[in-house]
Amino acid sequence: MKKYLWLIFWLALAGIGCSDNGSENSNTENGSYEAVGLDSAKINELITRIENRTYPRIHSLLIVKDDNLIVERYFAGYSQERTHTLQSVTKSFTSAITGIALEKGYITDTDQKILDFFPQYTNLQNLNEWKKEIRIRDILTMRTGIDYSEGYDGSPHSQLNSLSSGWDLFYLNRPMAAAPGTVFNYDSGGVILLSAIFHNACGMHADAIAGLYLFPQLGITQWQWIKNAEGHPHTGGGLYLRSGDMAKFGKLYLHKGRYEGQQVVPESWVERSFAKSVSLDGWGPNIIGYGYLWWIFRPANRSRTQEYVYAAMGAMGQYIFIVPEYSMVVVVTAGTTSDEEFTNPQNFLYSHILDAVL
Repeated sequence: MKKYLWLIFWLALAGIGCSDNGSENSNTENGSYEAVGLDSAKINELITRIENRTYPRIHSLLIVKDDNLIVERYFAGYSQERTHTLQSVTKSFTSAITGIALEKGYITDTDQKILDFFPQYTNLQNLNEWKKEIRIRDILTMRTGIDYSEGYDGSPHSQLNSLSSGWDLFYLNRPMAAAPGTVFNYDSGGVILLSAIFHNACGMHADAIAGLYLFPQLGITQWQWIKNAEGHPHTGGGLYLRSGDMAKFGKLYLHKGRYEGQQVVPESWVERSFAKSVSLDGWGPNIIGYGYLWWIFRPANRSRTQEYVYAAMGAMGQYIFIVPEYSMVVVVTAGTTSDEEFTNPQNFLYSHILDAVL
């Protein structure tokens, strides 16, 4: 159970979002999907299981194949225009912003040491040689070595979330538990620190960079981002978007950083983000590794190329799945309340969506 503790952090985020009438729709008439290369029986069975709550508390399901929106269904009062908490799916957006910051020259490379961005903090607690060696890439791969945990009352993460300011200093004052780059430990605090790194490097937090160089390019006009009193956005889990805009982000990564002919995120950054920086064993039947704030999943059951599936994944069942072999993006939003419910989208991705590919 330890590896799932992070799945339930900061549930207070769930209270923000725009209300709407919760209409449901699909872009394929009469539930027939063969013309777009999918087995209708499997897709319709999945939709039925969501509707009858065999898979409970699912709020939206979108399937994009060959750049066409094949399935767009909303449940439990959600709709196209209602923004939804992304929880830790936010981290994959933060990864994209990091790639943009590198391209723009705001940061030099991922080997830069994080303390170089905070010269104002001259009396950090628990400062030692390990802490001095933490680099940006250690944050991106969840291997900072900082003693940080989440998902339970009183955790360092819950303490950070309770602060109205000073998220960066709180994190930097934490003790070290391991040498940087050596141990994978799911750590939202380091990802939140990235926005402070951007701000100290170029005067803009992550949300401002996204507002200039990411969201407009994707046609994203409706979004919210939780911030503290200093204007520091919660880059670990504070972003709210519509499901359709999550799908746009998935298409961006499916096409190696290009969207509608424009290179928005460097192709080399997408490749680095999807490279297996960390091999993960024991994280369930589907997860096999971690890249730059992206999860790496096993190939489809009937894969011919053995290409990995990539996922942005957040608490309470938020997912963006990228399936290069099938030219597919799958978006799920939800409000799950248990480990079993949380993994349902992973399971039906393989059993009902990827296995539906003809």
